[in-house]
Amino acid sequence: MYTVTVSRDFVAQHFLIGGDWGAENERHSHHYRVEVGLEGVTLDEHGYLVDIVDIETHLEGLVAYYRDKTLNDLPEFEGLNTSIEHFARIFCLALSDRIQAPNLSAITLKIWENEIAWAAYRQEY
Repeated sequence: MYTVTVSRDFVAQHFLIGGDWGAENERHSHHYRVEVGLEGVTLDEHGYLVDIVDIETHLEGLVAYYRDKTLNDLPEFEGLNTSIEHFARIFCLALSDRIQAPNLSAITLKIWENEIAWAAYRQEY
């Protein structure tokens, strides 16, 4: 199984809802790190699983969309707590819709909230 991984950093804001999490209930920023790993068994005719430039382009487009935003204000988070678990799923599915490669078998997206905590979502094809 081949894996290609690309990552990006950005800052966004959020606040948690639905529970008493102290300071996390107040609007605050995180320096997020997004890591996307694409997997597949075969390579294309150029020896690529997926062209890294294609991954970077789509990843950067999504990072630009979330950068400096308050996640709670975005329609995809309506009615949801802005946990990194939900964020990982939402981000992964949006990226999965953009990257078209017939030889992909899965995409895993990790979002790091800080140096020690991350959540991931895996979409299989």
